Amino acid sequence: MNALLADTGTLWSVSIWGLLCAAAATLWWRKARIATLALLALALAAAFARGLLAPPALAALALLALAAWLVRPQRPRAARIGGHALFVLTAFALGLHLLPGFDNPRLLADLELSADSAPMSLYFNFDKPLAGFWLLLCWPLLRLYGSGERPLAASLGAGLAGAAAAAALCLGLGVALGLLAWAPKWPWFGALWALNNLLLVALTEEAMFRGYLQESLQRRWQAQRWGAHAAIAVAALAFGLVHLGGGWRFALAATLAGLAYGWAYRKGGLAAAVLAHFGLNLLHFTLFTYPQLA
Repeated sequence: MNALLADTGTLWSVSIWGLLCAAAATLWWRKARIATLALLALALAAAFARGLLAPPALAALALLALAAWLVRPQRPRAARIGGHALFVLTAFALGLHLLPGFDNPRLLADLELSADSAPMSLYFNFDKPLAGFWLLLCWPLLRLYGSGERPLAASLGAGLAGAAAAAALCLGLGVALGLLAWAPKWPWFGALWALNNLLLVALTEEAMFRGYLQESLQRRWQAQRWGAHAAIAVAALAFGLVHLGGGWRFALAATLAGLAYGWAYRKGGLAAAVLAHFGLNLLHFTLFTYPQLA
């Protein structure tokens, strides 16, 4: 690790990524919006200065800014619909790394964590997390925490229960389908992986699929008896579909995980969904073949 971080370019990339993580951490406090925006702006400026972002990336930022302006409550209904459509298209393009101008640094390439594992790479992405920032900054209907007198306790309880349910379903299925095997480990880059997964990966994906899609469907179907359950199911199915690139078995496991994350969101808000998502990923990373058997 010391040798890797001794490289000046890598050290700069990790430092800028650290600013992005710090900005993501402040998203959980709505009163810290100025700090969030300042840290995000500093991270983006540093990324431009170091060549991790190029001028074409400004187009993606402009599209997100336009979407934020269009979805404001005082805009006409047609403008708000257009703004949401623009955001969804931009978010998926960012998530699939389709938009130009982003040179996401790769910390590790083709590393095998165990003798029988497929190779993995570790990227510090700057494009995909922008969708998560947009949602937590611009989508007022997203629920951060649980309800009641102890919202944080509700989020913690739902998140841990969701992680346990997701682990039982997905890790058990992964072993049964020949995707995973028992392989306990803690590699030297584990802390970097965990911070990246918690603050950028899980947060962005849960904000999109649970905080945005599931919350929107649940509100639209709130008069229906089946509305909340259908919203969880549709969001979980969409979550599974975007993981089809890993094969049908991986997509099936992601769909089942999405059901657990959706339940956690309903009970404890985004914090619970992120905790459930990160909990499953952490158990997978530390105790089983990662990412899967070769």
